[in-house]
Amino acid sequence: MSFSTADLCDRFSEQDNFQIAEPIFRYFGNKRQFSGQITTLKVFEDNSLVRSTLENKVKDRVLVIDGGGSRRCALLGDTLTSLAVENGWQGIIVYGCIRGSELIDQQSIGVMALNTHPLRSNKHGQCEADVMITFAGVNFKKDHFLYADHDGIIVAEAKLV
Repeated sequence: MSFSTADLCDRFSEQDNFQIAEPIFRYFGNKRQFSGQITTLKVFEDNSLVRSTLENKVKDRVLVIDGGGSRRCALLGDTLTSLAVENGWQGIIVYGCIRGSELIDQQSIGVMALNTHPLRSNKHGQCEADVMITFAGVNFKKDHFLYADHDGIIVAEAKLV
C-alpha cells in the first residue's frame, strides 16, 4: 500500500477522530512508510511485555509503546525488531529509546523513537496492554489506524486507505 501522510492530511484532516502527532520522533528501519491497526503497551523502563507482544503473529498491525518518554534505557533493540519482522508487524512507535539502531536500519520495518540509548531496560513485569495511551498530542487506542512515514504520524478511528 502506498500513501503519504501529507496527502492523507490534505484529504482527511478536517474529520473528527483524525490526529497528527507532534514531530518529536526519529525514524529508523528501512521501511519508508508503514500503517496498520494499533496495539498499545504502557511501560516504564521495562520491556518484558514488549517481547511477549512481538511474539504474536499478526497481520497489518503497529505496536505503539508508551515508555513515559524515558531516555534512561532502551525499550526495543535489533533482536526484538527481528522478532517483529518475522511475525508480521508493520511498524513500532516507541515513546522512549531504542538500541541497535544500525541493525534496525537494515530490517524491513519502520520504527520511530525519541532517540537511542545503549542500556537495555529492566524486566519487572509492570506493564499494561491494550489501554489508551497519550503522548505527542495523540490518543492511541487499540484497533485505531496508524499511518507513518518520514513526514510524521497520523492516527484515525477508521481506515483511510
